[in-house]
Amino acid sequence: MQDEKEQVALTSIAASAVLTVAKGVVGISTGSLAILSEAGHSLIDLGATIMTYAAVRVSGKPADEEHHYGHGKIESVSALGETALLFLLSGVVIWEAIMRLIDHEPHSVVATVWAFGVMAVSIAVDFFRARALTRTAKATQSQALEADALHFSSDMWSSLAVLVGLVGVYFGLAWADSASALLVAVLVCSAGWRLGRRTIDTLTDTAPAGAADKIKTIAGKVRGVVAVQQVRVRAVGDKTFIDLVVGVSRTLPLDRVNTIRGDVEAALRGEMPGAELTVTTDPVALSNESVLDRVMVIARNRALAVHHVTVHEIRGKLAISLDLEVDGKLSLRAAHELADGLENAIAGELGLDAEVETHIEPLQPQEASGREAPTERVKAVEIALAELAPETRVIRDIHDVRVRETDDGEIVNFHCRVDPELSVQTAHEKVDALERALRARSPSIKRVIGHTEPHG
Repeated sequence: MQDEKEQVALTSIAASAVLTVAKGVVGISTGSLAILSEAGHSLIDLGATIMTYAAVRVSGKPADEEHHYGHGKIESVSALGETALLFLLSGVVIWEAIMRLIDHEPHSVVATVWAFGVMAVSIAVDFFRARALTRTAKATQSQALEADALHFSSDMWSSLAVLVGLVGVYFGLAWADSASALLVAVLVCSAGWRLGRRTIDTLTDTAPAGAADKIKTIAGKVRGVVAVQQVRVRAVGDKTFIDLVVGVSRTLPLDRVNTIRGDVEAALRGEMPGAELTVTTDPVALSNESVLDRVMVIARNRALAVHHVTVHEIRGKLAISLDLEVDGKLSLRAAHELADGLENAIAGELGLDAEVETHIEPLQPQEASGREAPTERVKAVEIALAELAPETRVIRDIHDVRVRETDDGEIVNFHCRVDPELSVQTAHEKVDALERALRARSPSIKRVIGHTEPHG
């Protein structure tokens, strides 16, 4: 794509050079201000196409330490320079044309076959170059090539105006040459105004028309996005830079939030190829959050582990109780301060009249070292569980018993079966009772974890 841009720019340089020389020679030989103005126009085009070629080469460079967004705006700077040259040329031509029209001294203009020939060739060259440049500019989103295309397009129409003026001179209308020169200047100013306005929009980071609404629609359809809060868009060359903030539920885990962000990026790239995206997620509170959701969010934001959260409404007031796990080596004073901070945060979220109670317990070590207990010890624990299970009148078929020895005591894991129609609450209570009974019988056991399975 970059090679195509450079090739088109080089061809434009050659075309501008040939037309400049041809128009200059014919303009001087015929004395035609219109043709001379066209020669000046082509001379400026030559300089502009050289600027375009240089800008295209530089703009294709990747981002670096000094230009984090790439070098695309070099093309816009080049286009702005070309616009200034167009207005400068138009001012000179307008001044000279007016002076000739109000000057009583005749200005000899000869409408020769060479004058007609060079303008006809100029029109043909301008037409094909403008079409080729426009096609490449649209394909590559190149403002510099678009500016060059506009130059050749304005050349074509101004050459037509010069041709009309030459016809008038041929039929004896001496003022026709100056009038056509004025028309050329007006056409050039019009082209420069359109180009300058688009270039300034790019340099001032004006958002492409309709882009923000399109982005909001695309992002808003992604599952998990509850709001599109901010959209900022700017176009630089063939790239569109998008900064987007989307709202997601604050109760979602981080991996789910990252998935939503990736889905938003994929959706935008599918509709807007080549877009450079920065998608930020903002956690928001939803109206359908439960009290439990809100409590868990507060605890997670404070990096605290809580469980067994219960919520009751008593006489119009909320009563919340929960278990708070903290480092077992913390002092009670420090642990109580953590609990107070959590309770105050929950009350601040749910209302100061909410009743919040925390039960502080030691956090189980995450990476405690241990070893398998001897076979005879495992057998003893299996026998103890088999003797205690009938007391629950629910638990049966205890199996897969494992005993690990740690520096803090033994940890026992076992599987058992219960009636599949039993409620989870009842099954948990029965297994919990068996765990307590086992610890009471064998004080060396620090923790018991029973896994229930449906019988049959």
